[in-house]
Amino acid sequence: KAIEEDLLMAKEVKKVITDCTLCYHSCGTIMTIEDGKAVKVEGLPNHPLNKGQLCEKGEAMLDNIYDPKRLKYPLKRTKDGWERISWEVALDEIAEKLLKLKNEYGPGVLGVFSGSIGVENLEMAGLTQRIKAAFGSPNFFSVESICYRMRIRTRQITFGKYPTEELDSNLYLLWGHNPEQSDFPLKLAIEENRKKGAKLVVVDPKRIPLADQADMYLRIRPGTDGAMALAMMNVIINEKLYDREFIETYTMGFDDLVPHVQQYTPEWAEKITWVPAEDIRKLARLFATTKGAGIYQGTCTQDQTANGTQNSRAFAVLQIITGNINNRGGWVISPRLPLGNVGMGVEGEPLGADQYPLFYQVWGRKSPYGVVTVVPESVPDKIKAFLVIGGNPLLSMADSNAFRKAFDRLELLVVHDLFMTETAEHAHYVLPACSHLEKWGVAYTYNVCHCMPYLMLRKKCIEPYYECWSEWKFFTELAKKLGIGDKFPWKSEEELVRFELEPTGLTFDQLLNEKPEGAFYQEKEYGMEHIRFSTPSRKIEIYSQALEDIGFDPLPTYLEPHRSPQSSPELLEKYPLILSTGNRNLYFTHGQFRNVKVLRDKNPEPVAEMAPATAAKYGIKEADIIDIETNTGKVRMKAHLEERLAEGVVIVPHGWPGEANANLLTDTNCREPIMGYPEVKSLLCSVKKAA
Repeated sequence: KAIEEDLLMAKEVKKVITDCTLCYHSCGTIMTIEDGKAVKVEGLPNHPLNKGQLCEKGEAMLDNIYDPKRLKYPLKRTKDGWERISWEVALDEIAEKLLKLKNEYGPGVLGVFSGSIGVENLEMAGLTQRIKAAFGSPNFFSVESICYRMRIRTRQITFGKYPTEELDSNLYLLWGHNPEQSDFPLKLAIEENRKKGAKLVVVDPKRIPLADQADMYLRIRPGTDGAMALAMMNVIINEKLYDREFIETYTMGFDDLVPHVQQYTPEWAEKITWVPAEDIRKLARLFATTKGAGIYQGTCTQDQTANGTQNSRAFAVLQIITGNINNRGGWVISPRLPLGNVGMGVEGEPLGADQYPLFYQVWGRKSPYGVVTVVPESVPDKIKAFLVIGGNPLLSMADSNAFRKAFDRLELLVVHDLFMTETAEHAHYVLPACSHLEKWGVAYTYNVCHCMPYLMLRKKCIEPYYECWSEWKFFTELAKKLGIGDKFPWKSEEELVRFELEPTGLTFDQLLNEKPEGAFYQEKEYGMEHIRFSTPSRKIEIYSQALEDIGFDPLPTYLEPHRSPQSSPELLEKYPLILSTGNRNLYFTHGQFRNVKVLRDKNPEPVAEMAPATAAKYGIKEADIIDIETNTGKVRMKAHLEERLAEGVVIVPHGWPGEANANLLTDTNCREPIMGYPEVKSLLCSVKKAA
């Protein structure tokens, strides 16, 4: 023991309380640092979100950070391959090319892309927005234009604000959502609250393990969620199970909704969704008679379908007419964190704003996002240069073939990342980035059970790996070369974070020294008395004038997937099966962490799932190597016969590179009509044993 103590004294050992930035939750962690190296990660016991626990990805974060394949130095593509160069040379050459393009074509030729990790990393997303605006371009793209932003925008046009699901609920309606694979804090909350009597319902084409303990399981055809939601409204309204007082006091448009939903009977929905009419009635009654019930939709499940916007509208209306708004367990309008805005405005509209105006603005309130599905068709006529920050669009965006061809036509492609991604392989310059442990930042969550929203300081725990730079350093130095250095006034990352924190009432020093574990920053209030809805009517708008103004139905409707047995019968002979891509996985986030051995060992290869009867029809056995094909491409994976999956459906994961890349099967031109999202959850495909 004395020898061990002497050894410990000889080492410089410290523990740092910070957060995990490997997904959008920002769980609390304790990092052990020995002689400047992170050697251990643990969950922070008193963090209200993860309560001391970590998911598999969080536990393996150090394997990812210290992976020998991490980028160490700036690289430049030459005719002989990659050449190591200095940061100074890289910045000089990148700036020279950008300024030349700007002088010839104007600033709008620059596009920037911030990946999934930028949704969680406020500094990454904010600074990426700022560099394009300082340059003069409006073209900022993000995973949010195929992901969560549709849900935010749809709830904004309904409530004027953005209500969110609570972690604690009396009824969890998991609609295309599998927390065991994709939402670690929600998984913990369900486990805890089920013991207290909370009910659980699962709606999914696959009977996920959570469905085995659910009060109800409803097997639904992919892409038809909106039809079932409309049928539930029909039951709730016709059986007078709605909350009349709530509706009369706080909403407008219910009188229009009543006749509108009469056509959407459970029997009508049964033919479309595969869900028995009586099960729809039973669920509608359960949901309507449970105060503190919440619909927990999948992160992208309902968005990436033909009916995406109207799906979110339908879910919102179900919450509204049952009075499950701003009550414990329902959808709650949490106070928003008033951070200093790192982003920056710019004249002009981003690409896609003219085609999908509601995605860009509502009631004059604009968002910075362009519509990423229009990028391939815009290169090189409108976009000639791209900066990709912490993202991998050639793998993660729908229609990888279209994105690859487009990016190969760019005059300049720069990637700033930890690894040589599929996108980086096509770049002119690849620049090494810092991990979240190597830079300062702000971490927050606005949805912590029945508590107040939570704020932490993301501490810099270790020095940057080799010549890796943070986004702050990269953009600050690039801005100087571009002659816009004055737009990046912060002299250090710490100064940038102090700027972000200034409006919150919590200082950098407080969160570093007094409250390193974080702090609640505002009180969450239940009830409706204090809510002021910023819609034109100053009420919750069941009838959406914002949708009507751009030519769409102001009440929730149903649109069949554009490629389905019903809407594309001409494709059925060649592509007879329903394909859903992009199911989430506990061990990976999109294309990330697949290099981490401990995670890869648990999920070593891409697997396409289908029911045994479906497989038998095509002579496919368990573990056969198979080709899955659509009218846009083909992938090769191993078959898994899954008895829990509906017949006639094939599910393939996303994020795998090479011939298993699911986005070889998708089509950027197959889009949801209101906000331009790609349809990837309900397509048509064929399967056969590989030759």
